[in-house]
Amino acid sequence: MNSKSTTHRSTPWCRQVMILLVTVGLVCLLSGSAVAQDVAVATATATVLGTISVSATANLDFGQVLQGVETATANNTANAAVFDISGETDKGINLVLILPEYLTKTDGSSRMDIIFSATDASVDTTGASSPTTMAAGKGWQNTNPYSLPAAAIIGSGGTSIYLGGSVRPSANQPAGTYEGDIVLTVAYNGS
Repeated sequence: MNSKSTTHRSTPWCRQVMILLVTVGLVCLLSGSAVAQDVAVATATATVLGTISVSATANLDFGQVLQGVETATANNTANAAVFDISGETDKGINLVLILPEYLTKTDGSSRMDIIFSATDASVDTTGASSPTTMAAGKGWQNTNPYSLPAAAIIGSGGTSIYLGGSVRPSANQPAGTYEGDIVLTVAYNGS
């Protein structure tokens, strides 16, 4: 009798659980939004800019100088150093010139001072073909070569740096050819 009562009591409970499971299953099947999923996909993209190209197309040429006589070359003359820069148009660039303090005689036996003033450089973003044809009011004229403009860009015709300076031979400067390296470093700055 005890086993009949236990079986009799568990039957309604099993039936209730079964009805509950069937009901939950039907609700899930009938309401598709309760179990539906949606997926969206985004794409990560990046475009790498072309490289920057810089070349020294003319050297700073003081010509023949006399002992004890300072000689200057302006940045808007045919004897100015010229650096041409090409790359992605209208992209910002950083410009850094490393300038020598002296020129060394080619045999290494003597040195001569070279001086750069706060107005010895010009930065042209208009594509002028030479320092003598840079339009007035365009780019940065007569600027400090030790602190070139931070807002420089690569112009549609390229960008050029024109550099002048002065040499100061001593009164007993040994005769001969003197040289020194002028280095321009250019990099995109993200602007």
